[in-house]
Amino acid sequence: MKCYCVVNFREPLQALDQPTPQPQGTQVLLKVRAAGVCHSDIHLWEGGYDLGQGRTLSLKERGVTLPLTLGHETVGEVVSVGAQVQGLDEGRRYLVYPWIGCGKCPACASGLENHCSAPACLGVHRPGGYAEYIMVPHPRYLIDIGDLDPALIAPYACSGLTTYSALKKIGAEVYTQRPIVIFGAGGLGLMCLTLIEALGGAGAIVVDIDPAKRQAARDAGALAAIDGAAPDAARQIIAAAGGQPLSGAIDLVGAPSTTGLAFDFLTKGGKLIVVGLFGGGSSWPIALIPMKALSIIGSYVGNLAELRELMDLVRGGKVAPVPVTRHPMAEADSVLTSLRQGKVVGRAVLTAA
Repeated sequence: MKCYCVVNFREPLQALDQPTPQPQGTQVLLKVRAAGVCHSDIHLWEGGYDLGQGRTLSLKERGVTLPLTLGHETVGEVVSVGAQVQGLDEGRRYLVYPWIGCGKCPACASGLENHCSAPACLGVHRPGGYAEYIMVPHPRYLIDIGDLDPALIAPYACSGLTTYSALKKIGAEVYTQRPIVIFGAGGLGLMCLTLIEALGGAGAIVVDIDPAKRQAARDAGALAAIDGAAPDAARQIIAAAGGQPLSGAIDLVGAPSTTGLAFDFLTKGGKLIVVGLFGGGSSWPIALIPMKALSIIGSYVGNLAELRELMDLVRGGKVAPVPVTRHPMAEADSVLTSLRQGKVVGRAVLTAA
């Protein structure tokens, strides 16, 4: 089968021919129909994360080996199953939950495989969806999508799940009563806007330095779209909220500039949910964290139960689709490059021929 892989960090993806795996035991082999191209794939291509102060988190030191088939937002149809699998029909299409843990630690036992310290995530530690086929270790990680469009559904495995989990951490008591702030109007930001509306939220003010993405946020229903590089950005954000206190922010960028701006406008008792992995180091005045009673919470994707909840909303027609551009799987490298250059509005999805 053909796979599109990182063979060397920071070099173009290569198309490799590899043997098509044969499922054993509880494994399920799916033919890939759609694979989302996510900003996290850029960090995997780069080989690490910027931790600030000249430090880098190396993915090689965290169990990522090359060549690596990228792709953690995958929809596929069942081709064959292992001997222990029952109840899956050949040809049925499923969204794949990729954030798989070891299955043995306390995090996994409590349903938080995304918090596992020895993960085996698809597209990160195991081959992902930039390929003709993908192997899933157990049918429990498959969510039936029926007749829904695979290209529209694939991004829910990461961008949808990530923003849904972040909203749950802010809490309905906050986002349904007053606007929140979203940093970043890329695919995750637009997804977050649709979810706030689906969940009966009070709306969101979006912050992004890219004029085209700010316009996309307005088109998607943002209450306002603010240039985060403006010297009076904090004042503009507060004004867009009608001068009312802002109690919640979701940072889908994760840079010193965005976390610092959030610190400036959040009111006492506010929550900052940091999702983005742009990197760098923060320099919050520590004394003000307790004085403002701020909660600064890291949120890493989401768990399987949350993805099932999200897909119930999607199947119920409550979530408006985000803009998706479709590309042939063979364009994986050029699409990833476009995303790295900030040229993608909404989500880019690779599709099977």
